[in-house]
Amino acid sequence: MITGAEALIRALKAEGVTTIFGYPGGAIMPVFDVLYDYTRGDKKAFEHILVRHEQSAAHAAEGYARVSGQVGVCLVTSGPGATNTLTGVADAMMDSTPIVVIAGQVGVESLGTDAFQEVDLVGVAQPISKWSYQIRRAEDISWAVSRAFYIARSGRPGPVVLDFPKNAQEAVTEYKPCHIDFVRSYVAYPALDDDAVRRAAELINNAKKPLALVGQGVELGNAYDELVAFLEKGDIPAARTLLGLSALPTDHPLNVGMLGMHGNYAPNMKEQECDVLVAIGMRFSNRVTGNVMTYAKQAKVIHLDIDVSEIDKNVKTDVAVVADCKVSLPAITRLLRKNSHKEWRDSFKPLDEKEYEEVTRPAIYPSSGPLLMGEVVNAVAEATGGDAILVNDVGLNQMFSSRYFKYKRKRSIVSSGGLGTMGYAIPAAIGATFGAKGRLVCMFTGDGGFQMSIQELGTIMEQGCPVKMILLNNNYLGNVRQWQDMFFNKRRSFTKMQNPDYGKICAGYGIPYSFVSERDMLDDEVSKMLSSDGPYLLECAVKEDENVLPMVVPGSSVNEMNLSF
Repeated sequence: MITGAEALIRALKAEGVTTIFGYPGGAIMPVFDVLYDYTRGDKKAFEHILVRHEQSAAHAAEGYARVSGQVGVCLVTSGPGATNTLTGVADAMMDSTPIVVIAGQVGVESLGTDAFQEVDLVGVAQPISKWSYQIRRAEDISWAVSRAFYIARSGRPGPVVLDFPKNAQEAVTEYKPCHIDFVRSYVAYPALDDDAVRRAAELINNAKKPLALVGQGVELGNAYDELVAFLEKGDIPAARTLLGLSALPTDHPLNVGMLGMHGNYAPNMKEQECDVLVAIGMRFSNRVTGNVMTYAKQAKVIHLDIDVSEIDKNVKTDVAVVADCKVSLPAITRLLRKNSHKEWRDSFKPLDEKEYEEVTRPAIYPSSGPLLMGEVVNAVAEATGGDAILVNDVGLNQMFSSRYFKYKRKRSIVSSGGLGTMGYAIPAAIGATFGAKGRLVCMFTGDGGFQMSIQELGTIMEQGCPVKMILLNNNYLGNVRQWQDMFFNKRRSFTKMQNPDYGKICAGYGIPYSFVSERDMLDDEVSKMLSSDGPYLLECAVKEDENVLPMVVPGSSVNEMNLSF
């Protein structure tokens, strides 16, 4: 017979959890008291990472999950502790990231009384999570935890929220391990439709200009080898979404670049020319499609996705293959003819060259003027050779770093895609250092996003997280400023920022720091950062009014892509 608090810890251990990101408080203290014994001595089973804000616990759990492929876990108290995690829950839901948030709650006898730090967490979390549940009895803990992890990691992954009243933590129960691998009415892995597979293969075999759109679903399904086999047999050029960038190596000959508003010129143009569009584990976000009314109307659309709700949601599908892409891709590949589309693939090259001459080369190899974001990213990318994990914040730093970083290995990009959460980078990078120990983690952020979670430098200090932080400081909320310049007559309303002395802040946290503003200093400073042990902040003073290009203006078709403005 053990307390509910200990039952929770044992249930987490049974699920293979080794790392917890958390912040203690009154309504979760019984669990933290038990956790004390499980983080030290002969009983040690967990690392607990004390963050400095509960939102960061959720983002750190996301970063951990994204690079490890495991479920990220965070543990917080009730009321504001719980609600602070909800931005991370919504972010994880949008980006299909498996995390489990466990929050304390007032005792069942106090529910509905507006007790101190009481909030209806289940009600608030339900619309933005895969499942939210309140564990009211100690005897239900093992079942609830196992169910939570099964739902979070299976099918299309996502966040689960467990609300844990204090009475259930303190009550005594007999611990009985539980293993859930089935939930009634929840179909995690749809059965493959052989007829859909046949029709998809037929369309691809007869295509003259096929184009694959590769999303994060390939990463989530661990279908890297299956994707390459599919593309190479069909000789199909492939473009990647923001979150799918590391699903295919940057230097693979069939990789034709990044899709979307600030993606590469060639794939965006060719989406409006291809005759068969094969979408693999992606959701046709408006940032990819542009004006959906004019998007790829000439093409037959094949959509491979594990989530049936994505089919026909944004783009009308001709053939839907609803299944795990690790299953659907090889099934289609078996029916493909060995093909060659050299002329079609070659047609991308003039567009690539046009983008390189008008956008890329000036962005990464400028001859004069202030430092540019693109050249800083390129310097780090060249120095790391595609082996590092990229973590970025939201804004210009996100677009520049995603565009110009290089990817050789799977699970190498951690970015807030659907929700676009500023302040994401620092905690997500912390999580990544625990989820992929031994790998180099390079984090890019702007001055706005950096200050939204600057308190997590305390976590980095305490844990010695070896994250290399590159601060692209333009003294603006840069992405908003770009839109103000483009669409609001350059009325820069409250986007100019007065920044602190980041060197002094780093000194206070004991984190090595250097500053670069001159081009001839950049490579040496990058080398110094990468050769250092532990954390490091490299602040780069970049051009204040630099714009990220190319760009598809909202409301435009994807082939109306601007290389300048």
